Amino acid sequence: MNKTEPSLRTDKWLWVARLFKTRSAASAAIKGGKVHIGSQRVKPSHLIKPGNCLEITLPHQVMTIVVNGICAQRRPAREAQLLYTETEDSRARREVQAQQRRLLNAAIWQMPNRPDKRQRRQIRRFTGKD
Repeated sequence: MNKTEPSLRTDKWLWVARLFKTRSAASAAIKGGKVHIGSQRVKPSHLIKPGNCLEITLPHQVMTIVVNGICAQRRPAREAQLLYTETEDSRARREVQAQQRRLLNAAIWQMPNRPDKRQRRQIRRFTGKD
C-alpha cells in the first residue's frame, strides 16, 4: 500500500462522515453486515480510500455513496457532507421509499387520544355492557 494515499478505518470514517451517531454504532452496523464496500462485506478495521463505493443499510433506507475524501477528525455536518456523494439511483430510491412511508402512515387510522368519560359511557351503551 502506498503510504501517501490517505486512508481511514471504515468505522471511524462512517462516524466522521456523520452517517452514524457514534463510532460504536458504526462498528456494530459493519459487524452486522449493514455496510458493504464494492458489494463485499467488510470489517470495521478495513481501510477506506477516496473512490470507494459503499452500500449502507440504515433502518428505513439503503444508501449507495462514493467516498470523496478522508478526514481523521469529526467536523461540522456541512464539512462532513463534502466527504461523500450519494449516487442518483440511491437518492431516487430513498425518495420513493419515503413517499411510500408517508402514504402508509396517512392511511393508518390512529386514535388521537383516549376516550373521555362521556365517550366511554357511549361505548359501553353501544356494546351492551352497560
